[in-house]
Amino acid sequence: MPVKIRLQRHGKKGKPFYWVVAADSRAKRDGKYLEKLGTYNPNTNPATINLDVDSSVKWLSNGAQPSDTAKRILSYKGVLLKHHLQGGVRKGALTEEQAEEKFNAWIAEKEKSVAGKVEGLDKAKADEAAKKFEAEKAVNEKRAAEAAAAAAPVAEEAPADSEDAAAASEEE
Repeated sequence: MPVKIRLQRHGKKGKPFYWVVAADSRAKRDGKYLEKLGTYNPNTNPATINLDVDSSVKWLSNGAQPSDTAKRILSYKGVLLKHHLQGGVRKGALTEEQAEEKFNAWIAEKEKSVAGKVEGLDKAKADEAAKKFEAEKAVNEKRAAEAAAAAAPVAEEAPADSEDAAAASEEE
């Protein structure tokens, strides 16, 4: 039975949400699967990926072939690296402790880069909000100045009208 690690689409129209599953390659895209390995939500920035690394490595070592997108997701989460390191342990090039240490170092570095991206996105969002606030503040000040200017001539015209009316009544 040829097994594929692939994405199974869920979510509503225009809002995709995927399960990462190990499934028989002959099964339908959203059909029967052998095991759910995790989830992938591309709607968030950065995309949210929850993945069971150990069971994914187990399926890879049993011969499951990932689809192109699933391969990218597995690589992003370090599953392919862990599979590669376990191959080195089987061959005797590494000890289990060395492989685990390398994997944990890679995970820490990856988390740092993702945190940096999130921080950059938050900073950009805050800068944009500050820029919008300044623009709105300028528009409000302009409106207030226009309203004050419009109110001042009306106040000046009212006494002038009463003086004209008084002069007209004296002439009669």
